[in-house]
Amino acid sequence: MNRSTLSLLAAATALAALTGVAAITSPDTPATATPGTAAPARLPVERSSLLCPAPSSSEVAETAYTSFTPAGSGDKSTGKAEKTDKAELKPSAPSRDTTAAEDDDKQDGQQDEEKETEKAKPSAADKAVLTATTPGTPVSAEADGATAPALIGLASGRLAPGWTTQQTTLVPAGGARGLLGVSCTPPDTDFWFPGVSTAENRRDYVHLTNPDDTAAVVDIELYGPEGPLKSQLTDGIGVPAKSSVPVLLSTLTADPAATNVTAHVTTRSGRVGAAVQSAVDQLGSDWLTASTDPAATLVLPGIPADATSVQLVVYAPGEDDAEMKIQLMGPTGTITPAVQQSIRVKSGMTAAADLKDLTSGEAGSLLLSPAQAGRSTPVVAALRVIRGAGEKQEVAFVPATSPVGERGSIAGNTAKNTTLFLAATGKGDAEVKVTASAGTEGGTPATKTYTVKGGTTQAVTPPVPSGLKGAYALTVEPAPGAQVHAARMLTRKEGEVEMFTLQPLTDDGSHVAVPEARQDLTVLDR
Repeated sequence: MNRSTLSLLAAATALAALTGVAAITSPDTPATATPGTAAPARLPVERSSLLCPAPSSSEVAETAYTSFTPAGSGDKSTGKAEKTDKAELKPSAPSRDTTAAEDDDKQDGQQDEEKETEKAKPSAADKAVLTATTPGTPVSAEADGATAPALIGLASGRLAPGWTTQQTTLVPAGGARGLLGVSCTPPDTDFWFPGVSTAENRRDYVHLTNPDDTAAVVDIELYGPEGPLKSQLTDGIGVPAKSSVPVLLSTLTADPAATNVTAHVTTRSGRVGAAVQSAVDQLGSDWLTASTDPAATLVLPGIPADATSVQLVVYAPGEDDAEMKIQLMGPTGTITPAVQQSIRVKSGMTAAADLKDLTSGEAGSLLLSPAQAGRSTPVVAALRVIRGAGEKQEVAFVPATSPVGERGSIAGNTAKNTTLFLAATGKGDAEVKVTASAGTEGGTPATKTYTVKGGTTQAVTPPVPSGLKGAYALTVEPAPGAQVHAARMLTRKEGEVEMFTLQPLTDDGSHVAVPEARQDLTVLDR
């Protein structure tokens, strides 16, 4: 399996009106200001980065990428750099072989000029295969087979605020058959993956993608039902610069195979993107993205109405055990399912609950909260969801996710076979505006507003752009103060199997708090 090749998904655009690069912060956390000083201004981010894992090792895989930036956030940026607003998809291979370059250096000096000219020539690796220049209009590209590489993305200027990229892969046959979807994620240093497995009927690979110019070193710890699994790695996993490394989780431990495991991925140095590709015998395959940070209350949105099996996996990373209440937020309210009311999770161990036909024919979201008042133990969690029966079964994963916040977007939607799940966790009703963008090949945007009652989940067919051609993006904007979690389901029937994939929507981090700066020459005397 050759998955170390990498591509560069870069967006170079005009710089927004920021004085320096700002880190993305949570928009629903108000910035604090010293009394008597102005509160930090909230401005569009200058730069966003995303990482997409290598899509598949199957020769029959068909992969589509859709990249999108919502209109509005950074459209008022100014400066000469506006003329270069664009988003590009490029291979990251060097323009010339470094070994050959070293040999050239040993030749006579009269060849120096020829070598410099050769370096300046663009190679196939430098040619963009996907280019976008306008927020509000998605762009797409396709790749087939097992050699499609991982992608590194960079957006700046007008295309940075809210930038998202969807990677959707169809594998129609074979042991990894299925519809696999993943929203490409920003690089980080800490990831939790409850719901992975080292069992013989599972092939779970964690894909580690390094976007930087220096190597990263990654540690992967595995926790089963009895606690930590013995690791066969002591020096960490090296991920070279601008490269991607897939790691089969079952090879990391000599302990007996475990069906329900939690993987904790951290970096000793550098930063990476991480996502788990899971293939389950007789059930298909899909991506599992990281759970939101450990918390005492978690929401797992997007359980389809026709789910035939739902399995909950929870891990407690702290020093205390956790007793979690299990509730289902359905279309009419929040209920405690009869199949199981709570789950006990011992510290440092992974617990699982088979919720069987949890939904009873109604779409919903799972709500985990402390079973006892006054005891708030942070946990991480994910769901394994199965649709169909017998040989027609298909699997997908739902990680615990943070609220949408101000705005969230997801690309790669089609005119049919798209379902949007909206879950309101507050007591009151939540107004949610959903905007469908233009299509990658044409169409007029459309908007619809939904009212979601507190404690319920709505599964809706989202608006579709009129005259749609190609794929389009959805942007979800809850009313100020509304606590809404969201997920999107794509389906596709292949033969007799109704394949599907689920991706959560979170806040797009389009704005950051930038404190007011002023000149202070007195620091020179300190």
